[in-house]
Amino acid sequence: MQTKLVRIWSYGLIVAAFSGLTAGTAVARDLVVALKTEPSSLDPQYHALTPNNQIAQTLFEGLVKSSPDIVPEPALAESWTNEGSTWTFKLRKGVKFSDGSPFTADDVVFTYARAAKVPNSPSPFTIYLNGIEKVEAVDPLTVKITTKGPNPLLVTNLGNVPILSSKAAAGPAAEGKTTAELNSGNGLVGTGPYKFVSWQRGAELVFERNPHYWGTKPAWDKVTYRPLSSAAARVAALLSGGVDLIEDPPTDDLANLKKNDALNVIEKASARVIYVALDQHGEKTPGVIGTAKNPLLDKRVREALSLAIDRPALVERIMGGVAKPAAQLLPYPMLGASPKLQEAPKADIEKAKALLKEAGYGSGFAIQLGAPNGRYINDSRVAQTIASMWSRIGVKTSVEAAAPPVFFKNRDSYAYSAYLAGWGTATGEMSNTLNSLLVTPNPALGIGTTNRSRYSNPAMDKLVADSATIMDDKARGAKLAEASEIAMADYAMLPIHFEMSVWAMKKDLTYKGRADQMTLVQDVTAK
Repeated sequence: MQTKLVRIWSYGLIVAAFSGLTAGTAVARDLVVALKTEPSSLDPQYHALTPNNQIAQTLFEGLVKSSPDIVPEPALAESWTNEGSTWTFKLRKGVKFSDGSPFTADDVVFTYARAAKVPNSPSPFTIYLNGIEKVEAVDPLTVKITTKGPNPLLVTNLGNVPILSSKAAAGPAAEGKTTAELNSGNGLVGTGPYKFVSWQRGAELVFERNPHYWGTKPAWDKVTYRPLSSAAARVAALLSGGVDLIEDPPTDDLANLKKNDALNVIEKASARVIYVALDQHGEKTPGVIGTAKNPLLDKRVREALSLAIDRPALVERIMGGVAKPAAQLLPYPMLGASPKLQEAPKADIEKAKALLKEAGYGSGFAIQLGAPNGRYINDSRVAQTIASMWSRIGVKTSVEAAAPPVFFKNRDSYAYSAYLAGWGTATGEMSNTLNSLLVTPNPALGIGTTNRSRYSNPAMDKLVADSATIMDDKARGAKLAEASEIAMADYAMLPIHFEMSVWAMKKDLTYKGRADQMTLVQDVTAK
């Protein structure tokens, strides 16, 4: 209680100090953005993660780009045609990289070949390119791509692969410039609206306008990103004028922020699902106490854990209503989401206890739930709430919350039996989600790359694989919806809720928001 009172008092002082800030204020030419999560790398092909991708899409561009509602639009390719497994992309004329060198088809060939060579990628970009058999530069402004078969998602997927300069990113390593070199700015040359200036991890990342940019001139001469993982610190920085725009203000403060005449608050429905993954690999699993075997291998246990979660209450009390309870991994009616899974399952404590007893765990067991602290909206609080809900059915749960880089390192080394995380569907359809999170891992094919629960169901795998050869959207969506139904019936993963994205900014700024939750500074404008 005391903490809350101090917070309210401080908030009031800051609001008073901030009142009238915009009156007569000249339009700034520089922009300062407070990020909730610092990118793990500036290598645009190292880690397919929203904090990384939004930075990459400011320095680089793909052949196509995604609209704010995740619809593909021309970017470095002006047009494309398709005949069977052959795709021809006509590149935009007169485009230059930020170092002044011309963009050509050779840069596309280099970039797509590099993706598979980047070592130790936690979430490889090969997931977007695994259907490609061959990439050829027909002439400086024409690229021919041959796919392994019908590939209805090729254009959408290419929007997630930024094009590097083959000249600037060349090097003796197999991948050319290494991730470490790119992180230092060496070879970090793209065609995007901004170019790299400096990066001090944990402090600030600075870009300046790319003088050679072919598109609409962005509003800001210089952009500075400041990572502030504490939501309260981001709000304080905005209210004090230290930054111009923040990501994900605290849900508890939204009502006050919306009433503040000096601010502009934007909300946008997202395609990001928050989920709980459960280790289904083998009898040995870390963090489970009170049983010699892995209880998460039993579907009845996974169902019990799902039934213990009161999703509507969690959304209302922890998310402040800025989310929607989830019954699957992509909101309906996005392509491939099942119409049969629109309502989240209701909590049923007695049935959950009965299922545990039937599975031989009537006395319960203990488990650790891993979670990031500051990567997703209220992530550690959501994890704590789920832990208390699981404990009510006899699964005594403790939360191990960690800073996002530490959490992802632990997750990727399979240190958790259960963990809370999120997935933003970059393509706006279900195959991306299933191929990443639930399809049986196959590094050679670039699928199952983030399947850390190691769920495997050949029937679901086949449906997802079959969908990749269907060019008709309706038929492909039906196949993916069936795959989603199989996975949810297995309790392969527990969807919790879909996030609503929120940005808060000074009153004289506008940003429409994006379903993929990216903060793209080139789309932030001054009124």
